[in-house]
Amino acid sequence: MRQDVVLRGPGGPYLRSGQVAEQAGVNVQTLRYYERRGLIAEPSRSPGGHRAYPPETVTLLTVIKAAQRLGFTLDEVAELIDTGRRGHPTPDLRARAQAKIAELEAKIADLSTIRQALRQVVGAGCDSLTHCTCPDCPLPFADLAEGRHPEES
Repeated sequence: MRQDVVLRGPGGPYLRSGQVAEQAGVNVQTLRYYERRGLIAEPSRSPGGHRAYPPETVTLLTVIKAAQRLGFTLDEVAELIDTGRRGHPTPDLRARAQAKIAELEAKIADLSTIRQALRQVVGAGCDSLTHCTCPDCPLPFADLAEGRHPEES
């Protein structure tokens, strides 16, 4: 009869890959990828060779996923985690968050422009990117497809 050996650490029992992944809401491949990238520490091994993660790994994975939802790339998350591991607070997170806000505001402006253009397309009754038959087509694509510039029309 097989018995699983439960390793214990300062934060409680260690967790296997599947347990960590499930609790953090990621898959095991993501867990291993983050390990290879250095976002999470390489775990110790159980006597049977299984990865044994400390419970804090779940918290760290949750933080990583939350930072990604805020728009930070994995490279940016890795840098922020590294800064935090040095043990003293820096204004880095605040500055990066402000830069992210500016980036998001630019994207929102771009998306608003796209939405307005699409509304014009729908309102005009456009039926083709290259041979639109609607009067006053708001899309320059038909002219461009024929080698003319919109301002030449």
